[in-house]
Amino acid sequence: MSWGKLLQPDLILGDSILSLTPDLLQQHNLRGLVLDVDETLVPISMAEASPELRQWVEQISPTINLWLVSNNISQIRIRRIAQSLQLPYILGAQKPSRRKLKQAVDSMGLPVEQVAMVGDRLFTDILAGNRLGMFTILVEPMVNPARIPKRYVLRDVEVRLSQIFGVTLSPLQQNVTNPDKS
Repeated sequence: MSWGKLLQPDLILGDSILSLTPDLLQQHNLRGLVLDVDETLVPISMAEASPELRQWVEQISPTINLWLVSNNISQIRIRRIAQSLQLPYILGAQKPSRRKLKQAVDSMGLPVEQVAMVGDRLFTDILAGNRLGMFTILVEPMVNPARIPKRYVLRDVEVRLSQIFGVTLSPLQQNVTNPDKS
């Protein structure tokens, strides 16, 4: 599979994870979500889930299996966030490695095609999900409302590099040209 296909998300929200609705998940026949934590769910500068995120999880979780899978190795931080959301978690995932993603998918008992990897980073979250054959969803980073919006230099570099490889990153775009995932 080419780099362009490995980095191409199946769905690009163009907004935070809070805009991912049950209807959108049902439209794509998704029954499970593996969620990145840092910047996808919680700004790196914060150690707790926002009330809005907790409400989103409460809305989604009755119909969708959820797992947190983070590259972060801070047991205290990730456990605290997972417990506040009442979700299982795996830390130290080393994405783009597929091993911990597969562990989460296997724990859900669902076919990998019915589970999406949701994250804010192309070279970790999206690459890992695509390598495993998951549906992949790119979201905008979650920002701390109390801070001046910062530039995500590493993410900006990833976006530029991925575009060189032929990845298109238009919001709410579905990747219908990735036959390797069928």
